[in-house]
Amino acid sequence: MLRLLYTALLRLLLPVVGLLLWWRGRRDPALRVDLGERLGRGPARSGPQPIWLHAVSVGEVQAAAGLIALLRARDPRRPVLLTMATATGRQRAEALYAAAIGATGEGVAPLALRYAPFDLPGAAARFLETERPCAAIFLETELWPNLLAACARRGLPVALVSARLSERSLRRYRSLARGLMRRTLRGLACIAAQSEADAARFIALGAEAARVAVAGNVKFDFPLPVDLPARSAALRQRWLGERRVWVAGSTHAGEEQQLLAAHRRLLSVWRGAASQGAAPLLVLVPRHPERFAQVAQWLTREGVPFLRRSDGESRLAADTQVLLVDTLGELLAFYGCAEICFVGGTLVPIGGHNLLEPAALGLPVLSGPHHFNSPDAARLLVDCGALEISHDADGLAAALLRLFTDSAEAVRRGAAGRDRVVANRGAAARSLALLGGVLPPLLD
Repeated sequence: MLRLLYTALLRLLLPVVGLLLWWRGRRDPALRVDLGERLGRGPARSGPQPIWLHAVSVGEVQAAAGLIALLRARDPRRPVLLTMATATGRQRAEALYAAAIGATGEGVAPLALRYAPFDLPGAAARFLETERPCAAIFLETELWPNLLAACARRGLPVALVSARLSERSLRRYRSLARGLMRRTLRGLACIAAQSEADAARFIALGAEAARVAVAGNVKFDFPLPVDLPARSAALRQRWLGERRVWVAGSTHAGEEQQLLAAHRRLLSVWRGAASQGAAPLLVLVPRHPERFAQVAQWLTREGVPFLRRSDGESRLAADTQVLLVDTLGELLAFYGCAEICFVGGTLVPIGGHNLLEPAALGLPVLSGPHHFNSPDAARLLVDCGALEISHDADGLAAALLRLFTDSAEAVRRGAAGRDRVVANRGAAARSLALLGGVLPPLLD
């Protein structure tokens, strides 16, 4: 009964969602989403049945890299279908997996991309009918009742990998849809949780304990692109010159104001010490592309000397305080140019974004206090000294000043974080080892 009510609500919301996606795509072609694919429509697949891997957006698409590499190495002839829900996730997948998408070697199946269907019975059924997956792997917390019910009707085994469930989400599911979520979890063949605490929360929500194990966070296994140093060097040469840089990545509304306040405090102190050289530059990277213009307008109102990354004809002036990155897919390369980074979604209660990428690059990491999306990664980096948490602009400015004026400490913190990331790799391989009852036999 509860799933019927849930489905009815989704049907009522579908026209609004469709209109919103159309409007966003009309304003910015880069954000266009194929609504036909999201409704499960598409040409029927021929050839071997694929392994379906679902990663909702940019962070999960990147986190899937290690698992995709292992799946393709395990059975090169078996196609892998990667789905996502957002246009930015699709763009990141196209850039990150270009070689796999275009694979043409003998006996090697290319990686396929498409949008995941909406969680409606008809869309789910059409998607499964056209794509014919033989197994499904969802990343993190992709618990869609209708989609999982459609998989169960077809006898399609589904695993949840790098699975996480915050205490906050557990309380919300228990209060709003405990029975529905229990039935949804019972449809999973395997849950490979990020931590013991995540595993316990899934069991408390109704998952069968025998199907839950701890494998770790596959984000640790994200391989840094081999061309990253060259891309970062090109960005520095074109945009940054000799300026000292800190990058604020994946920022949200309500954070940019605090970040700018911290940067102004840093510059005020910096100007008072003439021997310290040119003032640091803030490279600001908003999380959502639809906010690029809004943030630019706000910086203009604030009277901040800034430059937009998309303005390819301009150059940094001596008094430029902020470089606004209003392009897609360059955050990691800009991290490679930085001395210090701040990870967004943490000064406001979003839950935080990927702390492990800048740590893997050997950077000292700053953040706000909100890490409920990845508490274990945050705790790991705090424990080794790689992550410093600030609660407001004053604390952030003080942390920036310490790290900019004590290079040895910055290097020490960065090295500690990089070492901790390396030590925790292997979640993708451990997850794959747990999927014996999910993955199909190897193709001959």
